[in-house]
Amino acid sequence: MKPLIAALLLALVAAPAMASDAVDTTFVKAQGEHAFNVRDLVMMDRVGDPQLSPDGRYAAFGLRSTDYAANKGVGAIYVLDLSAAGAQPVKVVDKGGSARWSADGRSLYFVAPAKDVAQLWRVDLGGKSGLNPGRHAAPVQVSHGALDLGGYKLSPDGKQVLLSYEVFTDCATLACTQQRVDARDKDKASGTIYKKLFVRHWDTWANGRRNQLFVGQFDGKGQLAVEPKLLSRGIDGDVPSKPFGDEGEFSFSPDGKTVYFDVRIAGTSEPWSTNFDVYSVPADGSAAPRNLTAENKAWDASPVASPDGKTLYYLAMKKPGFEADRFAVMALDLATGARHEVDPQWDRSPGGLTISADGKTLYATADDNGQHPLFAIDAASGKVSQLVGEGTVGGFSLAAGKLLLTRDDLKRPADVYMAHADGSDLKQVTHFNAADLKNAKMGDAEFFTFKGWNNETVQGYVVKPVDYQAGQTYPVAFIIHGGPQGAMSNGWSYRWNPQTYAGQGFAVVTVNFHGSTGYGQAFTDSISGDWGGKPLEDLKLGWKAALDKYSFLDGDRACALGASYGGYMVYWMAGVWNQPWKCLVDHDGVFDARAMYYDTEELWFEEYENGGTPFDHPENYEKFNPVNHVKDWRVPMMVVHSAKDFRIPDTQGLGAFTALQRRGIPSELLHFPDENHWVLKPHNSVQWHDAVNAWLKQWTAKDAAKAGSH
Repeated sequence: MKPLIAALLLALVAAPAMASDAVDTTFVKAQGEHAFNVRDLVMMDRVGDPQLSPDGRYAAFGLRSTDYAANKGVGAIYVLDLSAAGAQPVKVVDKGGSARWSADGRSLYFVAPAKDVAQLWRVDLGGKSGLNPGRHAAPVQVSHGALDLGGYKLSPDGKQVLLSYEVFTDCATLACTQQRVDARDKDKASGTIYKKLFVRHWDTWANGRRNQLFVGQFDGKGQLAVEPKLLSRGIDGDVPSKPFGDEGEFSFSPDGKTVYFDVRIAGTSEPWSTNFDVYSVPADGSAAPRNLTAENKAWDASPVASPDGKTLYYLAMKKPGFEADRFAVMALDLATGARHEVDPQWDRSPGGLTISADGKTLYATADDNGQHPLFAIDAASGKVSQLVGEGTVGGFSLAAGKLLLTRDDLKRPADVYMAHADGSDLKQVTHFNAADLKNAKMGDAEFFTFKGWNNETVQGYVVKPVDYQAGQTYPVAFIIHGGPQGAMSNGWSYRWNPQTYAGQGFAVVTVNFHGSTGYGQAFTDSISGDWGGKPLEDLKLGWKAALDKYSFLDGDRACALGASYGGYMVYWMAGVWNQPWKCLVDHDGVFDARAMYYDTEELWFEEYENGGTPFDHPENYEKFNPVNHVKDWRVPMMVVHSAKDFRIPDTQGLGAFTALQRRGIPSELLHFPDENHWVLKPHNSVQWHDAVNAWLKQWTAKDAAKAGSH
């Protein structure tokens, strides 16, 4: 039987749900010991946003649980007494998030809806001796704005608060913005005229509103006025930035008299600029914001003032237009304007800054050789020390000489840990998901290195399948990460989690190719302009190295999977390196590099990665363009794309599926009308995993491997 005919027959035997068929994403909780699966994954409690009370005694943190029937996550807030042996976390807010301690440590502020509008609330926890989270007073609403509160930050003395709202900048009040939104909703005409980019960003169409920064004063009863004072007056940009900015982009001076924030001025160049600058503004709004970093045309971010108010620390890139450049830690003397780089010898890129109470130490996390540790940076010398290493440190908080942090790894979702400020005496203080983790069997992971492109060292890892037995061989899921400036690291994920494949009987192999983060900036830089070059060489050499090192990998029953840049690489491999693979899975990948430029939103990324625009340098976009190699495609492929993905629009996936169908290659398209670049809704996540796992099994079954061999 000819291989393609045999493959088509196998596809018919294992036909998936068609557009008109019902999809079964029901949840039946597995009882007793079992292999980890996607239904375990979506029901995990997700711990995050740890906040240490000022005296270091209490931990507050968020917990997202899954309401599977409602197809959504639900946030709650817990408090744990760290001083009491055997104490258990106490839920103090049923529905809310973004908890922050009051200056006196006796209350928590948080964000929760009131009449369907996100507002700031306070819950008082005070008792006669210490706090009494189990018998707290009812939460009190303290903000009353007409719009959803986007984010907030309390002043050091707790008397005022920074507030972010999305407003029409020509409106004098929040109420004015809401009135215009309501009027637009009543229009019978639905069209919108755009006069500049962005027209849409990430998963949202532009509506003319900007995130702007306001300040509110607490009155004698702890209440805020309905209309706060605008601080970002005259700023044509978003504070915080869209789509993922947060309160790390603005802060108070220690005396509460000055506010610092970072912003990109939009003008007409917003989609092709990474020129964020750090501004200062009086906290009373008495003067317009002042640009403190105008001379740097690259990205300046995350301003944090020293405790004495004399120095402003912030992060700065050096290359305009390059979003994956190294963030250097900068120190600005606020009196003289002199500035210097604190950590020029540290070849890593921190993601944010926190400063110690004495001003001597800065804290930050960064990717580092397959881990994401917490580091301490000496503010005077720039010396960097790793405090918490193995795994991935998420959020962290400092107070009273102690550290509170979340930590996860390839076999454990996040829990809360505490340590001394120097990282010593680290211990786990919460154990969410413990019972489920005990019953869910997972695969063991191991990092390996090999000589990749130019004989340079490259790292990857393998995960053994659940119930691995020495001497047996197993089909392989070869996962290619996105970014491309990112990494598959020792961390837990709710999307591309290797344990979901290990639980299905697959071994997992992944490679952190040239362009990945955590291996030095030169390594990260090396992918720009060479998307189909060095990384492909690393993937080829990494695949060979894994097969040579791990005899349990069945190289004849392997499928390659990737998302975003990883999806680009799957399309690229389909034409130029398809020999090893029995099937491919492409999630939100770039199929046509030239069309991608005109379809996407963040043009700075496309222009930097390709050395300019396609109308000035068309040859750069065609050099590694997957669409030019469709004639060489032959491997069965599943394409996944979503309608609200504006980063890599679904026309890319539709184009690839058209090519596959026209070529007569066994293929499926899984399309989500309600997801963006990520598949986030619980039922959709289950459907995604069920469909992908079925596709992998269909083509790696031993009879399929035999039928599909050449």
